[in-house]
Amino acid sequence: MAEFIGMTSLGADYKVLVLGASGGIGSAFAEVLRADPRCGGVIGLSRSVDGFDVTDEDSIAAAAERLEGSGSRFDLILCATGALTIDDIGPEKAIKAIRPDVMAAQFAVNAIGPALVLKHVSPLLASDRRSLFAALSARVGSTGDNRLGGWISYRAAKAALNQIVRTSAIEIARTRPKAVVVSLHPGSVETRLSSAYAKGHDRLPPTNSAMMMLSVLDRLEPAQSGGFYAYDGQPIDW
Repeated sequence: MAEFIGMTSLGADYKVLVLGASGGIGSAFAEVLRADPRCGGVIGLSRSVDGFDVTDEDSIAAAAERLEGSGSRFDLILCATGALTIDDIGPEKAIKAIRPDVMAAQFAVNAIGPALVLKHVSPLLASDRRSLFAALSARVGSTGDNRLGGWISYRAAKAALNQIVRTSAIEIARTRPKAVVVSLHPGSVETRLSSAYAKGHDRLPPTNSAMMMLSVLDRLEPAQSGGFYAYDGQPIDW
């Protein structure tokens, strides 16, 4: 793993917003960025600490309004929210296991929530300089890389997220031509989200995954906005 040397593509004293900051990867993002001497501050929001709930538009809008009122503008916004198991129900193994309420819950957390974040929070991206927005997706959201089947609701929600990010990137570029807006696959990470499904798989420590994804973001150019990238920098098939 390449050593993380900081967000060198952003200006001195760059500002960061981490959504889902109490989760395994979100907290790792915050930890790594706060250790970067170029970073001018990290604001973290989460449901458990601040009541920031991506399934509640009023919660997202209120948080964005507070940040707007404080005059905050961010060079980097990370949407590190997401869930694989919701209300103790994990991903389906077969079509016959599909339940509409479970599928709706997956979409609420993994697709609609980030869409509402883009709606309310992306206007807080700096518009006069390079800025970055990344949402955590998953390789299983790739339709072109699906060879095993299963996990239909989770896969579909992450595929929807990728389309939401790609479409939003096109719109955001009209007013923020220096912005990079992407989906990121963090790899298989040592968090509670994947612990029940990790047997036989090597997993990355959250800090390593966070450092690698930040290094990828630091290298991306506006021409690559709207893309879907893995933690090692490789583009992922839609």
